[in-house]
Amino acid sequence: MKEERYFYVPNASDKSELPEEEAKHALKVLRLNVGDKIVLIDGNGSFYSATVSMVGNKHCWYEINEEIPQAKEWKGNIHLAIAPTKMMDRIEWMVEKITEIGVDEISFLNCQFSERKLLRIDRLDKIIISAVKQSRKAWLPQIKPMISFNDFISQPFNGKKYIAHCYNEIPRVDFYDEMKKITGDESITVLIGPEGDFSLAEVNLALKHGFISITLGKSRLRTETAGLFSVTLSHLALR
Repeated sequence: MKEERYFYVPNASDKSELPEEEAKHALKVLRLNVGDKIVLIDGNGSFYSATVSMVGNKHCWYEINEEIPQAKEWKGNIHLAIAPTKMMDRIEWMVEKITEIGVDEISFLNCQFSERKLLRIDRLDKIIISAVKQSRKAWLPQIKPMISFNDFISQPFNGKKYIAHCYNEIPRVDFYDEMKKITGDESITVLIGPEGDFSLAEVNLALKHGFISITLGKSRLRTETAGLFSVTLSHLALR
């Protein structure tokens, strides 16, 4: 049986041609031709069974045969807000993995101890799209540009919101225990700090804005590991 080929096409039902990057992959790498079957992902909850109808030098057209709405694998909404690491490849790895597991939103925080102030969102978008196709996800996570810590926590949030940190002088609850209490649909927002942790002032400010102080266990985790772990626990709680 021939392996199904997945392509990310926003608003796939309103179009008839693969986006430029997807067409390049279809024609130059996969060598698809007229009559080949493909699956389109619209990033908004649906797959589409389609057939290649025409090809050109840099173009690949399709005809949709059937829309296949997908049931979301988890309930509620999972939002990770994280300060990117100095070595960007570590955050890129994390973004790929949490997309494969399942996440709704990813925000990036500019904190007092942050070592990275700039991001290439376009590169992260490509990583997310690749991970969505690889893991056969029907929803594309929203990725947000860098925002200051103060501006981020001042926003309104639905559901539960947590800040993970390593300050023993501030009471913390175990995130795993918190997730065991979750029932039904819930929105979960988790803040993960930079390699030097949040500042004490940032943690206290978050608490004033209603964030719950949490620990992710006895081990001191790297930033990207903490992000992956928190999304995994949230995902399991909302299944």
